[in-house]
Amino acid sequence: MIGTLPRDSFRFNPLPTRVLFGAGTRSALAEEVAAAGITRALVLTTPGQKGMGEEIAQGLGDLAVGVFGGAAMHTPTDVTQVALDALTAAGVDGVVSVGGGSTIGLGKALAARTGVAQVVLPTTYAGSEMTPILGETEDGLKTTRSGPEIQPEVVIYDIELTHSLPAGMSVTSGINAIAHAVEALYAPNGNPVMDALALEGIRALVGALPRIAADPAGGAGREAALYGAWLCGTCLGNVGMALHHKLCHTLGGSFGLPHAETHTVILPHALAYNAPAVPEVMAALRPILGDDPAAGLHALARDLGAPVSLRALDLPEDAIDRATELSMQARYPNPRPLEAEAIRATLARAWAGDAPISEGKT
Repeated sequence: MIGTLPRDSFRFNPLPTRVLFGAGTRSALAEEVAAAGITRALVLTTPGQKGMGEEIAQGLGDLAVGVFGGAAMHTPTDVTQVALDALTAAGVDGVVSVGGGSTIGLGKALAARTGVAQVVLPTTYAGSEMTPILGETEDGLKTTRSGPEIQPEVVIYDIELTHSLPAGMSVTSGINAIAHAVEALYAPNGNPVMDALALEGIRALVGALPRIAADPAGGAGREAALYGAWLCGTCLGNVGMALHHKLCHTLGGSFGLPHAETHTVILPHALAYNAPAVPEVMAALRPILGDDPAAGLHALARDLGAPVSLRALDLPEDAIDRATELSMQARYPNPRPLEAEAIRATLARAWAGDAPISEGKT
């Protein structure tokens, strides 16, 4: 039953990704690339991380055929086509994705089209490296699909690669990761293993993000945040998501809003919307986030200087009606029935930056 903890019955099919976690683990990259059966690798990055990609490619030696530095937010299909042309011309049989959700998404898009193997080095807390899910944008609409060919074969978590992530981006990326775990707690296909990972991941990130904001170079905060992001990403990869992710995909794909910042703004309001239907989940979150978990998430973002309104992300107020309409399309599992008027009110509060209202709070 949706929104019930503990689970009375469940099915669990763990995903096969190999994970390396620690400081300096990127030193094993060439070995892992070869073990994945890759003989000609294309390193993928965003334009801002191309220098890092070139260093990675140099370390791979003859295994690397070049760097594609054009990955873009929300995985536009026209960018994927340019990368696909480069991949085909170079006879590539694997990609090494170095970066966050934009780069990882491009690697997945290429794997979905060609079957190439993927090795990922995350530099943010996005979590998409642990999922078989691909979200792509074309003609102003973002759609998702899932399949085993999209799941990366190897993920190398190197804490050192996150040290240069600015504090502000660390906070929004971390709250983006928390969103995966929050929705896993009321996923209809959830299970006790994912529930445990979700709560541990949220706890780790809620503790780590204030430390990173106070001391961005601090190793302890970075280690805990990356650990939490791994757990939250694992949740995202194993169970379904609900209203929060639908709203964020709509706002990102159709209105061009930045990914992590949008998740940061929407999460408290989406949780508040669902609160009446998931009292057990709210009870499980209270030891971590306080008496009202939705308000606790809002306060966490606000106190750490992250955006708390869609207005701050330059969404026009008159876009709320269209976003509501889009969010009601392509029905998806959610613990509380989808009600257009209530969703519009939720988006209006998120647009204004008002505190979330958790109906049915006890």
